[in-house]
Amino acid sequence: MGARGQWMAGAFTAGSACFLVGPFPGYLSLVGPLGDALTFFIGSVLFTVGGALQAVAAAPDRRNGGAGTDAWRAAAIQFAGTLFFNITTFRALQTALSDPSYDRLVWRPDAFGSACFLISGLIAYVAAPRRGWLPLRSGRGWWQPAVNLAGCLFFGIAAVAGYVVPASGTLLDLAAANWTTAAGAACFLACALAGLVGADSQRSTSTRQAAAG
Repeated sequence: MGARGQWMAGAFTAGSACFLVGPFPGYLSLVGPLGDALTFFIGSVLFTVGGALQAVAAAPDRRNGGAGTDAWRAAAIQFAGTLFFNITTFRALQTALSDPSYDRLVWRPDAFGSACFLISGLIAYVAAPRRGWLPLRSGRGWWQPAVNLAGCLFFGIAAVAGYVVPASGTLLDLAAANWTTAAGAACFLACALAGLVGADSQRSTSTRQAAAG
């Protein structure tokens, strides 16, 4: 995977951690609305960094068909989703800066970003080895496409639960939006940590092989 893989996994890990802690009311009370909004924005930027590195890594195989093309499509669509999240979280940050009395969580998953993540997750899951609709338990990381897809689904639910009703200006279900955002981030964090551990393991193996040679 190399250094680029480590940076990619590290960016996804840190970004997922931001989205995991951000929705908790206790964290909001600790850092305040501005700090909470900044946490989400930083997390979205880290997601974009990881998504960009993943898209670059998948680009050389995009015309090879099969798994290579699927990996490129999933990475490109996911990267687009991270850009939508950048816009949404930046607007939330602006809101926190302009209104000091804003005392609730200031970000919810953007519908367009969540849709991109869901499409990307579906492509990756369908392309992964499966027995029927269930993942095939073979090889390291066999569970990652399923857990990643679950994270995408949680973000999609959060986007619906966080929809602002025009007539009242209130969210459909703030609590549901919060816990599903955290649940989705936990899924992404698990996959990112697995990728980070795998990158470190691969680097150690390469170092040992080079030393033996």
